[in-house]
Amino acid sequence: MATKTIAGKTVQVNDEGFMTNPNEWTKEIAIELAKEEGIAELTPAHWKVIEYCRQFGANGGKAPTLRQITTGTGLSTKDLFALFPKGPAKKVARISGLGKPEGCV
Repeated sequence: MATKTIAGKTVQVNDEGFMTNPNEWTKEIAIELAKEEGIAELTPAHWKVIEYCRQFGANGGKAPTLRQITTGTGLSTKDLFALFPKGPAKKVARISGLGKPEGCV
């Protein structure tokens, strides 16, 4: 398994750059991963989605799908694409320190 240093912390990642151990995640890592994904600043709306995904992952062991995120957060798909452009489920899973959601290419 590969490792990567993010926000001064060495974490385990897979070939696509997704963290493989959610317990290594920190908010500082999320901020750095968001920048890598082209999101300059995480707003309270971003954190609402990230925290939902973290909680979902802690309960189910994997990242939620786009539909599960919209249902769980009350945000529309359009809102999620505005927050996390070009593939919100995949981006938010990466930023949340979770694996790639099932069904994502």
